Amino acid sequence: MYRRKDSVTGVRLAVDDIFAAPQIVRDVAVEYGEYVMISDWTRRNVNFFRSIQITKSILFVILLLVIAVAAFNIVSTLVMVVKDKQSDIAILRTVGATPGSIIRIFVTQGSVIGVFGTLLGVTLGVLLATNLESIVGFVETVFGIKFLAADVYFISDLPSELRVGDVARISFIALALALISTLYPAWMAARTAPAEALRYD
Repeated sequence: MYRRKDSVTGVRLAVDDIFAAPQIVRDVAVEYGEYVMISDWTRRNVNFFRSIQITKSILFVILLLVIAVAAFNIVSTLVMVVKDKQSDIAILRTVGATPGSIIRIFVTQGSVIGVFGTLLGVTLGVLLATNLESIVGFVETVFGIKFLAADVYFISDLPSELRVGDVARISFIALALALISTLYPAWMAARTAPAEALRYD
C-alpha cells in the first residue's frame, strides 16, 4: 500500500492479558525509539467503555438514593415510636433514666433495624446476582420476550459478575446511613420533658 517494498509498516500484537494492552503498546513504542502511531482495543472502543462507566456511576447514585429513602423510613418510624412512647420515656426519666440511656435505647432499636435490613438486602442481592442469567432465561421463556436482542445490542445475554468489593462498599454505606438515621429520633426522645409528657396522663 505504501510502496516501501519489503519494509514493515505496521505490527499487530496479541497479548495474554488484554487489560495490559495499553501499557504493552506504549512500552513497545518506547523501545522502538522512533515516531510510531500506536493504538489498542481500549482506544478503539473508548466511547463504549466511557458509556459503561457513566452508566455504572449513575446506577451507584440511584442505589444511594434508594438507601437514603430507606434511611428516611427508619427516621420516620423511630420518630413515630418516640411520639407514641412519650409517656413511657417520661416514666423512665422520672425513675432515674439519663438522657444518654434514652439515646442508647433508640439508637439500639434503629441499629437492629439497620443491621437486619442490610443483611436481608445483601442476602437477596447476592442470590439474585449469582442466579441472574437463570432468572432472566426463566422470565423470557414464561413471557415469550427477549430482554437483549442480538441484532440490536452488542450482547445477547445479561451477564452478572458478583464483586465482593462492591457488595462490601454498598453494605457499609447502607449500614452507616441506618446508624446515622437513628441519631435524630434518639435526640428527640432524650429531650422529652417528663412533666410535659405526663401532663394529660
